[in-house]
Amino acid sequence: MTGRDIRARLAADPDLGAGNVLPKLFEHGADPGGPGAAFDQPVDGHPAGSALTLGALRERVEARAAWWHAHGIGPRDPVAVYVSGSADTLLSFLALTWLGAIPALMNQYLTGDTAAAYLRKLGATALVTDPVHRERLAGGDLGGLALHADAADTGGGDPGSAPAPYRHHADDPIAVTHSSGTTRMPAAVVHSHASLFAAMRLFRLTAPRARGAERILSTLPAAHAAGISALNMALCLRSDLLFLSTQNDGAAVVDAIESWRPTGVLGFAATWAQLARQDLAARDLDSVSLWFNTGDCAHEPHIRRLVAAGSRETATRDGVRRMPGSSFVDGLGSTEMGHSAFHITHTRTTGRYGRCVGVPHGFAEVALLDTATGREVPAGQVGQLGLKAPTLAPGYWNDSAATYRNRLGGYYLTGDLMYRDEAGYYYHVDRAVDAVDLGGGEHLYTAMSEERILGACPDVHDCTVVSDRVGGQVVTDVLLALHDGADPDADRTPAVRTALTPAAAATLRRVVVISDADLITGPTGKVRKFLMRQRHRARSAEAGVGA
Repeated sequence: MTGRDIRARLAADPDLGAGNVLPKLFEHGADPGGPGAAFDQPVDGHPAGSALTLGALRERVEARAAWWHAHGIGPRDPVAVYVSGSADTLLSFLALTWLGAIPALMNQYLTGDTAAAYLRKLGATALVTDPVHRERLAGGDLGGLALHADAADTGGGDPGSAPAPYRHHADDPIAVTHSSGTTRMPAAVVHSHASLFAAMRLFRLTAPRARGAERILSTLPAAHAAGISALNMALCLRSDLLFLSTQNDGAAVVDAIESWRPTGVLGFAATWAQLARQDLAARDLDSVSLWFNTGDCAHEPHIRRLVAAGSRETATRDGVRRMPGSSFVDGLGSTEMGHSAFHITHTRTTGRYGRCVGVPHGFAEVALLDTATGREVPAGQVGQLGLKAPTLAPGYWNDSAATYRNRLGGYYLTGDLMYRDEAGYYYHVDRAVDAVDLGGGEHLYTAMSEERILGACPDVHDCTVVSDRVGGQVVTDVLLALHDGADPDADRTPAVRTALTPAAAATLRRVVVISDADLITGPTGKVRKFLMRQRHRARSAEAGVGA
C-alpha cells in the first residue's frame, strides 16, 4: 500500500488524533517495514542514528506500555517525563497515550528547582527520569509521587503483554506540555486528542506531501507540543525522521545535516540563529530544500543565510530542475496555539520581511484587538492577536484562572502585538509584556527594534533591547552579541540609532557589546528578556549608569 493510500485512509478515520497515530497506522495497513523514527541517542540496544522501522517502533512502545501497565498506570493518570533524550521523551509519550494516560513532558533544560516547583503544581501520579535529572531533583519536594521510575527500566517490559490501545475521544487530554517560561514559571498547557491533530487533519493529510517532507530532521524540543506534532506528521506522511535531542548547538545540527542528508529541517527561531552563525557555504547542505519554522517568527538575516544554502526543485522552461537555494516557511505559533496560525514562504528571490508572518492558515480566525474596547483595530494599527482555531489548547492544567484570563470576546489572546497591511499580510512587532509605552501614542517595540538592528549591523548575530525609567524618562540600552571576528571596539551607535524609530532613538542611552555567555536563554533557547533586563539594570546601577 502506498503512502498516499495510507494518508487517504487516515484522513477518513474520524477517531484518528494526536494520541493514537501509531496504532491507527497498523489498523489501516501500514507496512511494518516502513519508516518509524530514528534518534540521535542509543535506545533499547538500537545505536544512535539507527532507524527503527514502524514495526520496531511499535514493539518498543508496547514494551513501555506493558511496563507502565504492570506498575498500575492507566487512563487519565498524569505521568511526568523529565529526561535527556528525544528517544526516551517520545517513546514515553507514545507508550503512555497507548494506555490512555496523560504524559506531562518536561523540557530537559529546566533547572532542578523550577522542575520541582512545576511538578508540585502538576500533581502527577508518577514521574520518569534518567540519572542526570534524578540527581537534579535530589532533595526537592516533588509533591508526593506514587511512583518515580528510571527511563532505562521502562523499556524492559514484555511487548506481548501490552494491553490493547486505549480508545480516545476527541476531547481527551493526551499530553501536557509547558510554555518556554521566558516571562514566568512555565505554564502547564493541556492538549487534546483533537486539538493537537487539527492542523494535520485539516490540510496535511489531504494535501500532497510537501516537497522537502520526504526525509525530515527535527531540531524541535521533543518535550514541546511541536515535537509531538513533528513525530505524528512524519508517521502520517510516511516520512523518514531523525529527531535530535538538542536545539542550541548549530554546529551539531549542521553535522547532522551533512551526515543524514535530510530534505527538510524543522526548528525554532533560536536554532536558525545558531545555524546562521556557521559558515554554511563551506558545508554540504545541498540535500535540504525546506526549512520549517514554528514558534517565534525568525529574523530576516538568519532566513537569508539559510535560503542561500541547500537546493530545491524549480519549474523552468526546460522542465523541473534542481536549483541552488532552498525555501524557508515561517509563521507564528506558541504552545497554547497548538500550531502556527500564519504562514509565509521565503526563497532567495522573495523580499517581504520586516517580521512579516504572512497570512492566516485556513483553519485560523484571527483578529487584532484593542484590548481596552474588545474591538478590532484597522489596517496599519497595532493590536493584540486574538485567535479562534481548532488547534487551540483547551487550557492550563490545574489553573482555571489562567485558562480564562486570556480570553476576550471568544478569542484567545496570544500576547503578541501585530499589525496587518492593506494587502492582508500580518507583521509581528513584539510581545505585549516587552513593549514600552513612550507616551504620545508612540511605543518602543523591542522585537521589531532588534530585527532592524540585526539588519543594520551585519556583524551582530543577536541583540537585546533593554528599556527602563530613570528620573521619569524612558532610557534604552542595546546589548549586542557579535559574530566571531567582529571588532568589539567599533562604534555601532550611529547604525543602531538609525535603525530605530525616531521616538525609540530619542531614548537610546548606550550600545553595549556583550558575550554569548551574557545571553540568558530559556529551556527552548529563547532569550529571557525579563531576566536580561533585571540583570542589566542591576549592573548599570552598580556602575552608576543612569543614577
